[in-house]
Amino acid sequence: MEPDQQYNKGTHMLKPHTNKILIAVLGCTLLVACETNPVSGRQQLVLVSEEQAQQASAQAYSQTLAEAQGKGRLNTDAALNARVRRITDRLIVQAGNMYPESRSWKWSIAVIDEPKINAWAMPGGKMAIYTGIIEKLSLSDDEIAQIMGHEISHAILGHGRERMSRAMATQGGLQLGSVLSGRDLTALGPVATVALNLPNSRNAESEADRYGVELAARAGYDPRAAVTLWEKMIRASGNNPPQFLSTHPNPDNRIQALQALVPRMMPIYEQARG
Repeated sequence: MEPDQQYNKGTHMLKPHTNKILIAVLGCTLLVACETNPVSGRQQLVLVSEEQAQQASAQAYSQTLAEAQGKGRLNTDAALNARVRRITDRLIVQAGNMYPESRSWKWSIAVIDEPKINAWAMPGGKMAIYTGIIEKLSLSDDEIAQIMGHEISHAILGHGRERMSRAMATQGGLQLGSVLSGRDLTALGPVATVALNLPNSRNAESEADRYGVELAARAGYDPRAAVTLWEKMIRASGNNPPQFLSTHPNPDNRIQALQALVPRMMPIYEQARG
């Protein structure tokens, strides 16, 4: 074993100069891993390549659909599936205009028969929407477009890669901290999630709101539907979690932000409709 890899026998910690090297290596890794997002211009921590993220997403998507099919939960309503595809197809075109790299993605949308109020889009364009959100909220086409525009924005803004990268950095930081302190800190994972992941998750949600409304407007869907959608969400959710512990912005704050976006997006919508 090389000298710099030996533990101090008295404390079970690495030697001080080794500690500094480890911290420097971790710091340099995180610094080098920061990239500027081509859509938003925001700096993001990216430890996972686009190819890795898309491969992982494709595997997870196939597994999710296989499980849904095995339970008889893949929706087969031709009219509903056609409706969802018609909306997402228009959004995908605008996603390609906003982020040209996404034009080569193998986009796919599934409608899943579950009562959850949920929808998502993975890196590479693998998407799903649950019948629960459509039926419980009695969604219009404009409101479905707001939901899927938001989810597609997560994908083109690289939020999936960013989330994977933050998870890797968090775990790596806890492991390094365990070495430096001589104690197992990996049990602090939930604390690290609150401290590190949630603030950025709220930023990502707000970012996806902003670009999602624009995507929908460019596709010819009314931006005012973003407001009515979240009004329905609030009524359906009942008790709202406090903003500090939520991965989504506070609902009232979110509606105010969306209302402020509407005047800027209406000319885009009207031009698309014209």
